Amino acid sequence: MSSQGFRGGMTVSLVLAVVAGTMVCALWAGSYQLVTRIDVPGAPLTSFDISWVDPATQTYYLADRSNAGVDVISTKDHTFITRIGGFVGFRGKNNVSGPDGLVLVPDRRELWVGDGDSTVKVVDLQARTIVATIATGGSKRADELDYDPTHHVVVVANPDDDPPFVTLISTATRTILGKITFPDATDGIEQPAWDPETQRFYQAIPETKTHPGGAVAVIDPVAMRVTHEMLLSLCFPHGLAVGPNHEMMVGCSKEKDARSIIVDLRTGAVVATLTDVGGSDQVWYNTGDHRYYLAARANPGGPVLGVVDALTHQWMENIPTTKDAHSVAVDATTNQVFVPLTNQGVGVYKASGSN
Repeated sequence: MSSQGFRGGMTVSLVLAVVAGTMVCALWAGSYQLVTRIDVPGAPLTSFDISWVDPATQTYYLADRSNAGVDVISTKDHTFITRIGGFVGFRGKNNVSGPDGLVLVPDRRELWVGDGDSTVKVVDLQARTIVATIATGGSKRADELDYDPTHHVVVVANPDDDPPFVTLISTATRTILGKITFPDATDGIEQPAWDPETQRFYQAIPETKTHPGGAVAVIDPVAMRVTHEMLLSLCFPHGLAVGPNHEMMVGCSKEKDARSIIVDLRTGAVVATLTDVGGSDQVWYNTGDHRYYLAARANPGGPVLGVVDALTHQWMENIPTTKDAHSVAVDATTNQVFVPLTNQGVGVYKASGSN
């Protein structure tokens, strides 16, 4: 059953569920609201990248290139805590600026951050300082990352080098285990994602020489090789987020054709195509409410925060954001959504009527 938008900003979705053999109609009537904006001190927030939430400590981390650091914000009381410095900052072009991607390594209480000088900086979260710098060997930025807690491996993408490549790094020894290049990629590489069920990394490739619609490369972290690719049509994938039921949301970045897709990780088959939101960069799956959140800065109707029900595959709502709002993270303990808003600080969104 499709969602329908109404004037005045209200979005209503009807979801049918079978309970004890009886068809029940549940009404979604909760339009998301901007709860507050969190001020970010220093230079205006004009250049930023990926963000992350640690639900265990209710802390939000933002790669703030405008201020050459990682901003640390409390998701509990919406206050700016501190900034972790030591990054190159904005240097005129995104491909040599940083910080960029970041990922939590919870078993070590560390944050691993890609920087504009082709290094990964390891941040001790207790001391809130950089304790190690790992060179990936490129000439441009080390960008987005994800973490495999089974084998204790971080994968980081260098999207702007020629050819683009990923580096697999041991979090135990902080040494490089291997590299994989993507010589057929014609528009770099984007967000990687780890799936604990398949024990694989998934790497977004916006387009290749033979597949202009893009692909998702499947990486075995032990063999350190691409086992196969999931080929896509009219997608140009950027954001990836692993959700429930062996599925993954793929945020497509094609600007003139709003599209987001959900794929089955076991077969590579597309199980849902949503044409209500597109032009996404970072994508987040929230275990607290079983929803995907898409930072769709290039959505054809203007930049939005897209919301999709991961269980029913239904688009729920688009909330207008700001130019270049391409980062999103959610606190699963409160279901509050954090989106950096250009020149406005960090916006906090929540569904009306939710606790």
